[in-house]
Amino acid sequence: MTIARTVVPAPPSRIGAPVRDRAVDLVRVGCITGVVVLHAMMVGVAVTEGSPSFVNASEGTAWIIPLSWLLQVMPLFFVIGGFSGATAFRRARLRGQGGADFVAGRIHRLLRPALATIGTAGALLGLLASAGVPADLVALAGFRFAQPLWFLGVFLVCQALLPTLLRLHERAPTRTIAALAGAAVVVDVIRISTDIEAFGFVNLAFVWLALQQLGFFLADGRIDALSRRTRILCAAGAITALGTSFVAGVHSADLVANINPPTTALLLVGVAHAALFSLLRGPLERLSARRAPALAVAAVTPRAMTVYLWHMPVLLCLAGLTAAGAMGTGVPLPVIDSTWWWITRPAWLGVALAATVLVAWPLARIEAAPSPARSRSAGRIGLATAAGTAAVVLLLVTGTTVFTAAVAAALLVAALRLARASWRKPPLDDRGFAFAGL
Repeated sequence: MTIARTVVPAPPSRIGAPVRDRAVDLVRVGCITGVVVLHAMMVGVAVTEGSPSFVNASEGTAWIIPLSWLLQVMPLFFVIGGFSGATAFRRARLRGQGGADFVAGRIHRLLRPALATIGTAGALLGLLASAGVPADLVALAGFRFAQPLWFLGVFLVCQALLPTLLRLHERAPTRTIAALAGAAVVVDVIRISTDIEAFGFVNLAFVWLALQQLGFFLADGRIDALSRRTRILCAAGAITALGTSFVAGVHSADLVANINPPTTALLLVGVAHAALFSLLRGPLERLSARRAPALAVAAVTPRAMTVYLWHMPVLLCLAGLTAAGAMGTGVPLPVIDSTWWWITRPAWLGVALAATVLVAWPLARIEAAPSPARSRSAGRIGLATAAGTAAVVLLLVTGTTVFTAAVAAALLVAALRLARASWRKPPLDDRGFAFAGL
């Protein structure tokens, strides 16, 4: 007797759509570029009493506020992550694959490039220490390297939970997203009322999961189905509420500050992003068909995770070379936020973007390599997700050193082995990109 498994079909509007959504891919390219630009603006270097130091160039400045409004794209990352993840998983279900298959594929495509980056970073830090670079500077470089890795850990967990949350969305879409958003609001209220900032890190789950859930509505076509007037009102309402929260002192006007810990301000940004994306989908699709944008999408999409993981090491190396050049030539570095500093920013950003692309281009083969046969055991996949997340948490909490990088690499290897099938079988088709979940 054969028991048929009930599969909830995806809305027809997305099942019949092309495998790649050109508008989403183009926005993803813009987002990853925005992340590199924002971090490049924030990475500063100074030479004090003959010793170099990495500094946060945005600290105490006014320009970070409008720049954060323009370049705080993480909410949009998770919205289109939900869109692409839902679309990919629904197609996988039609091919007879289950949630464990889907998550195992994500684990391989996310953690393999992370293993290469973290292992290399640990080795470079060891070389710097052995070359006589001051220990405090090496420790600071390790700390700065680890900061952007929060995204890897959170995105991994969100993707691991995506099959379950998508099923909940298909049964009760409004109640599911309301529960996640409501929990995020409760956490924010407790954080603000108790003045315990650390409690806000609970929203590493609720805020980003709610934004991923919003992407499911985009994948369903529900947002696009709203009238143009309704979508404009949603975007305007979210922006107005965000501005009001700034004036009332509920949220910081610096949207970068609202990410550590995550606050409900990011939910409002995500609503505005989703509505604006839906409104501009037509022009974005037409723009993505042009030669230059199409080339950019083709170049970045299969390398997106590699670009993200390597942009901070590249920025730190460029900052170190800048400091070494200044010390070697005796030419003083421009004072941060001075006129000369701003004059040199376009050149700095151009070099940062070009260097990141040059590094990511050959290393992308790690990200694009076909996934091995995957484990279909939910227990093994859960342990793999936990091991991968633990590796990121370790580096975020303790900073990156030769030792912590080695431990994190061991955890990533364990995660990849757990996500791999314990028996031999032909590799599953995995033409989608894990970071395309963004």
